[in-house]
Amino acid sequence: MRERFEIHVCIANGENIAGGFGLTVPTVEEVFAVGVDFITSGNHVWDKRDYRDQLANSGRVIRPANYPEEAPGRGYGIVERDGVRVGVVNVMGRVFMPALDDPFRIARRLVEDLKQTTPVVVVDVHAEASSEKAAMAYHLDGLASAVYGTHTHVQTADEHILAGGTAFITDLGMTGPSDSVIGMDKKIVLERFLVGTGERFAVAKTAPRQFCALVVNVDPQSGRAVGVHRIFQRYD
Repeated sequence: MRERFEIHVCIANGENIAGGFGLTVPTVEEVFAVGVDFITSGNHVWDKRDYRDQLANSGRVIRPANYPEEAPGRGYGIVERDGVRVGVVNVMGRVFMPALDDPFRIARRLVEDLKQTTPVVVVDVHAEASSEKAAMAYHLDGLASAVYGTHTHVQTADEHILAGGTAFITDLGMTGPSDSVIGMDKKIVLERFLVGTGERFAVAKTAPRQFCALVVNVDPQSGRAVGVHRIFQRYD
């Protein structure tokens, strides 16, 4: 995909890369090795306790910025490729999610701060409610180059560029097994719904697999999005 679309910077939400829950050093290294430049996350970033110390020292893996300052790691970063700096901000919504600090206020402050360094800034809004993610996009329209939602595992078909030049999609979707319930073994999930019992959720092992992404073309001088293309590929 990097070659096909001539991708300069690849950002992935990696909060579920370690067997569906959290991150580990080996899985992060694997994701970087296959072509990802920067990793954002969400509420599952804390699932693997061993990785918390790594967050404090990582320059390419971030957690939602509206967690308390005492939490390991930080909620923003900068990646540079081909002479262009790209600022990345990660915040988490509060609707049907853990009670955190105001993501709207924090996201705007961080985007404005990063704009002092580079005109190109993207924001990962890790949230359950579609309305909250859309509201964030309008809140940052004209400031951020792109605002995209993560968390639901279901890709939306509403990619577009807002009036101020910010690219937006409600949710990027999921990369993983399609023959599943949002990536998890469907038998285990069904037992939980039907009987109220069931073992711990596990990632489905059967094919097919799917790959979801969004390609955003950004003018590096103005920071405005000039093109947006949604990707959904399924592989047997």
